[in-house]
Parts: sequence; C-alpha cells; structure tokens
Amino acid sequence: MTTLSPENSLSARQSASFILVKRKPPIDKTEWDGFFDENGHLAKSRDFICVNILERGLHPFVRTEAWKFLTGYYSWQSSQDERLMVDSTRRKNYEALCQMYEKIQPLLENLHRNFIETRNNIGYDIQKLYDKDPLGNVLIDKKRLEKILLLSYVCNTQAEYQQGYHEMVMLFQLMVEHDHETFWLFQFFLQKTEHSCVINIGVGKNLDMLNNLINFLDPVFAEHLKGKGAGTVQSLFPWFCLYFQRAFKSFDDVWRLWEVLLTGKPCRNFQVLVAYSMLQMVRKQVLQESMAGDDILLACNNLIDLDATELVSTACTVYAELVQKDVPQSLKDFFL
Repeated sequence: MTTLSPENSLSARQSASFILVKRKPPIDKTEWDGFFDENGHLAKSRDFICVNILERGLHPFVRTEAWKFLTGYYSWQSSQDERLMVDSTRRKNYEALCQMYEKIQPLLENLHRNFIETRNNIGYDIQKLYDKDPLGNVLIDKKRLEKILLLSYVCNTQAEYQQGYHEMVMLFQLMVEHDHETFWLFQFFLQKTEHSCVINIGVGKNLDMLNNLINFLDPVFAEHLKGKGAGTVQSLFPWFCLYFQRAFKSFDDVWRLWEVLLTGKPCRNFQVLVAYSMLQMVRKQVLQESMAGDDILLACNNLIDLDATELVSTACTVYAELVQKDVPQSLKDFFL
C-alpha cells in the first residue's frame, strides 16, 4: 500500500476547496483574453488556467479557442502569429487528406471489405441523429459529418470507428466553424484522453479500475456487485465509450465535463471517478431493494439530466477521499 505524495495531497486540497466554494461564473471572453500578453503568449501558467477551468468551466464564447489549447491543437507556448500559422497548416493538411481519400476510395471499396461495412455503419448512425433544435433549425450538416468520420476511420489506425463516435464528433462540429477544426480537434481529443473511450484500447482498463476503486472505497457495495450484481460494472462500457454524453441535460454539460477531463485536473483518468460517483447515486436503492444485474443497469441508465458541475464536484470529493488513504499501487499508477 502506498500513501500519495504531498503534491497530490495539495491537488486534493484544491479539489476539496472547489467542493466547498459557491459556484463561480465561467471564464468569459474578457478574462480569457487577459490570460495573454500583447503578442498572444500566455501571461498566466497553464496550471492556473486548468485549475480555473476545473473549478469554473468556460463560457461558450471562449470554448473553441480554449479547447484548441487543452487538446494540443495549439501549443501553450505559442504566440498569436504562430497559432495563425498552425490553423493554416491544419487546414492544408486536412485538405490533403481529403484529396488522398478521394484517390484511394475505389481501392478501399474493392479490396477492403471492412471499409464498405464501416461506411454503411457510419451512414446508418448519422441518419439516426436528430439534427434540429426545438425550433426546427438545422444544427449539423450530416454530409460533412459523414465525411469527417470516414476520413477519421481511414487515417486513424489506433481508433477504428465505433458506434457513438458520430455523437461525439457532432459535438465538435457544433463547437467550431470549419471541417478541418472538427477533424483535428477530435483526433487530438482522443490522444489527449489516452484513447480511454476506445473499446479496444481504454474502455476495458477503465472498467477494471472502476471495479478496483469500488472494492477499495466501498467494500459493501462491491460485495453486492460481485453477487447479485455480477457483470454489472462491465456492462457500463457505454458510459466510457460516449464519455457520459447521454447522462446530461444539455450539450453545455457534456462540454463542461469533457473540458475538465482535458485539463488533467485534479488527476489523470478522472472519468473513472466520475463513473464511481454516478454509481454511488444508485447505491442506496440497489442495496435497499437488493437489485440484480439487469435492474442495476436500468437504474444506471435512468441517470439522465445530470448537472455536470455538480457531478465534477462529487467526483472531486471522491478524489479528496482517495488521497487521504493508503492507496494500492495499481490505483496510484492509474490516477497519478
């Protein structure tokens, strides 16, 4: 067993302070612009900005630019002129990829059976998307979304297309103006979050560590989940595949959680603490009614219309509790 370091105890105290303070307004355009000097270099530390994003979130007017820093699309050390060059390069590289795809598409259709199947799956998933707001205004361009998903599938050897990507990329398309921004932000998002939403890379690891976390922090609940609730935790993989997208009441809540994950605050793999916090919401009902696996899953799937800031605060509470304990090495390696 290992006690976490003083540095991480400090991070835990920051998390605890976030829990206790009154909800603060998000970082707006005026404050965001004040983080930079006249040349566009950061005048505040990256850590300062990330802690503020954890505690307060981002106003929609600054989200697009801030996410370019958080994902690695922009370097934190860049100037305004350098960022203009990066944008131009990203656009040209995206256009080159599109041209490459058009040239090799016939070859893919003839030689790669998986390509036809994946293209059909993408088309089917996109058609299911509801693309209008309550007033009937069209929110997204499905043709553009399909092109970005196909290009991502062809170019990204680490993360093949999986159901749910269409919903994730849709949120990037809603956030930015240009296709090259949508494409590259999604690629960088996957890398920054260590592909932990990808079924064959990170999802299984998340589920295993969620099990370990329940065993360590809540042995009573863990015992029930091993018995009548056997297999429940492993069936929660959609939470991680979609980064909890369907649990929230608005897109702003989804973005709020995702930008916290991108900060790396208060720890790595914060998504597992979020999942643990959501399970704790159904814990009392599960134990009182001695629920079996299917009923537990139903209760978990009924967790909707959540408030992202409240969920982040609760997960920070879990982290603050965790670092006060003698933590097994496997948990320490995963979260730190």
